[in-house]
Amino acid sequence: KDDDLLLVQIGSGFKTKGVDRSLKALAALPADLKKRTRLFVIGQDDPKLFQMQSATLGLGDNVSFLKGRSDIPRFLLGADLLIHPAYNENTGTVLLEAVVAGLPVLVSAVCGYAHYIAEADAGRVLDEPFDQAQLTQYLTDMLNDAQARAAWSRNGLAFAETADLYSMPQHAADVILAEHA
Repeated sequence: KDDDLLLVQIGSGFKTKGVDRSLKALAALPADLKKRTRLFVIGQDDPKLFQMQSATLGLGDNVSFLKGRSDIPRFLLGADLLIHPAYNENTGTVLLEAVVAGLPVLVSAVCGYAHYIAEADAGRVLDEPFDQAQLTQYLTDMLNDAQARAAWSRNGLAFAETADLYSMPQHAADVILAEHA
């Protein structure tokens, strides 16, 4: 349906990527919003634990688990929001892929590339230490605000045009190495 909202979470290692956090946030959305929000979790991992959590939280048809696939760009272009509340992540290439696709991002600050989301103003970055209530609040606000999502999308596309995204992984590696030197 037209007013349905599509969330995507992409990446293998569902536990590290914070799929449990995404499911809790989805379950805690206001009822009317939850009813029209779907989450696609895509990656190479055994979803069994998270399918059980999803069922326990009463999410039913709201969540689909898909194996890693080659048509990820289709999901990035078709979704309303990328959710990525990872527990830890050195980089997070999918964050850059989302920005380039004009997909707003909701991400935890521990991801190496989270600062690009802030710099590009292409979504929201959660505070550290992680707070589940803040994730739910940000998710609610972002899903409810189509105008903000459109602005984040435009900002991401503009950022992608001006930034040298191909040197970003190298730059990120330099930063990470400098921090651990």
